[in-house]
Amino acid sequence: MDTIFKFPRGTIRQGGMGFGISTPLVAKTVALLGGYGTVTGVIGDRFLAMVLQQGDPTGEYRRALSHFPFPSIAKMVIDAFYIPVGNPEGVQIRGIPMFTLDPSRLLIALTICANFALVWLAKEGHKYPIGINYLAKVAPPLLAGVTGAVLAEVDFVTVGAGIPDQIPGMMRDIVSGREASYRIPIIGENIKSHTMTFDPKRFFGEKLPSDLKLPDFLPIVSSNLLATILMNDLPKGSVQGFVIEGEPAGGHNAPPRTPGVDSSGAKCRVYGKKDEVDFKRIADLGLPFWIGGAYASVEGIKKALSVGAGIQVGTAFAFAEESGMNPDTRRKARAKIYRGEAHVRTHYEFSPTGFPLKIFEMEGTLSEQSVYGPLVRTCDQGALVYFYERPDGSIGSRCPAEPVEDFVERKGGKIEDTEGRGCLCNALISNTFLTNKGKPPVITSGVDVGIIRSLMKNENDSYSIADVFRFLHC
Repeated sequence: MDTIFKFPRGTIRQGGMGFGISTPLVAKTVALLGGYGTVTGVIGDRFLAMVLQQGDPTGEYRRALSHFPFPSIAKMVIDAFYIPVGNPEGVQIRGIPMFTLDPSRLLIALTICANFALVWLAKEGHKYPIGINYLAKVAPPLLAGVTGAVLAEVDFVTVGAGIPDQIPGMMRDIVSGREASYRIPIIGENIKSHTMTFDPKRFFGEKLPSDLKLPDFLPIVSSNLLATILMNDLPKGSVQGFVIEGEPAGGHNAPPRTPGVDSSGAKCRVYGKKDEVDFKRIADLGLPFWIGGAYASVEGIKKALSVGAGIQVGTAFAFAEESGMNPDTRRKARAKIYRGEAHVRTHYEFSPTGFPLKIFEMEGTLSEQSVYGPLVRTCDQGALVYFYERPDGSIGSRCPAEPVEDFVERKGGKIEDTEGRGCLCNALISNTFLTNKGKPPVITSGVDVGIIRSLMKNENDSYSIADVFRFLHC
């Protein structure tokens, strides 16, 4: 397979696309066709554990781990989670640890191996750039996750949903084999942060390979201000480019900054003039950048190129045959798009991160009140918890989507923070090929699904990533 794209290689960058959707197959296919492929490292620990528990049917993840440079660590992970006969009903026979500020050795090993395997598989058999995507809001796994990606020679790292100003220094320390650190925010009167550390030599029992390369850092931003701050405040050379995500982009969006009123007449923030990005000012920073959010069209590419940018494509790849989306969910969603019945809405409360989230509304998913309403709240994945100071000075964790009585009565949270929240961790797992028994899915998507309808001949039709490239090539 070779590029079928008439613009320079890398004009298209694949979006992160969420848990389990940006599989190594998707990232590799995009890279081979001339784009920049991206896997997602978000909740990668749980992804690998669930694949192994379901028997790793293709054997590819165990094959990737056979190339891990520290075999005893890979063996620890496989011994702990691999179930040869598989687990077809999606019942977690073996528990998967959840991150705290002092994660277990097994969880650190699992996270490192997961990120290594995802990148290694995406890079296998070619030399084109492959990146990995993280959320700044999901902070505790970052030290281990980036270590695994670096060991697999990841080419670039993108980070959104927060201010990722700690990432470049952390990556430099990891590549140099030094102890790396990352400050985790704490909500409290006296404790404002906690510094997690990772010493690779102590963990692995030997030094990291001396020839590790430093990945490019491409922060995901939604404003000129944040891009400028990162350029000015970080050491020179820390940033190699930017991904600019506008409000139409899928997944998490930056909170709106423009004053407005809601349907009841109450004052609120809405998307408007203050949320528009001046691409000329971004271009003046002198670095490559890609624009995400309804740019997946021939016109969108031309518009981006006219300001010196490439484009980020997520939604069209997420619904393609190669993606990790549950095949039945993907088929129903595409049919809905073809019939002109698709509706993507910004949900301001659903995500425990506090960021607005674009959700594709479809029957049987948490976008429906009839599905969301009766759902029993739970927090058994723990990826989106945040940390707070207890009255006794210790640090606890809580999630706005956990049972209300736990969040409010036991952990001192505010009841208004729980309103409308959903367990995004379980919902995103359920949206993939992984079985997650009894947990309804949620589909995240950008607002512009028109390209998908253009790729289909009828509502039962499908399309490939190569078809997306051919369409954009016209």
